[in-house]
Amino acid sequence: MALDLVRPAPLQLWCLSEDLGRAAYLFLARGLPPTLLGAALFGIVVPRAPAAFLASVALGVVVSFGWRYLVALATCWVMDDRGLAVFSLVVTTFFSGLMLPLTIFPGWFGSLARALPWSAMAQVPADVYLGTADPGRALAFQAVWAAVLLALGALMTGAARRKVVIQGG
Repeated sequence: MALDLVRPAPLQLWCLSEDLGRAAYLFLARGLPPTLLGAALFGIVVPRAPAAFLASVALGVVVSFGWRYLVALATCWVMDDRGLAVFSLVVTTFFSGLMLPLTIFPGWFGSLARALPWSAMAQVPADVYLGTADPGRALAFQAVWAAVLLALGALMTGAARRKVVIQGG
């Protein structure tokens, strides 16, 4: 942690660039080949707005990073990070639409689930792909959550810098 805090680049920007590089590699190395093979063998429905879909996926990665960065920084204030990790995993899996599409949740619960940041990670890109969401509104929703989470991350980074005590230096 001490080395991360004294680097010449801001910690959050450093981690974000690392995460975007990881995501790009995984998309190219592990996502694209099976998709192309599946498309060749079985056919595929191309998204109605391919550029909007790719932008939505990129924003989903940024929102995901913002959440994971907050959870990681929260370990500066707790004795054991396992509870936070499990909580994050459960909430992210459930409210992102990875387990069940958020559109099946009824009433106020469905509205709440679709308004939370986790829906910007998987459900919104899926909706853009399927053409069930207006791309402009979907991208704006994701951009707002990305900005909010990154701003919270910047605030928490400042608080963590003031809290962390480095022994021997």
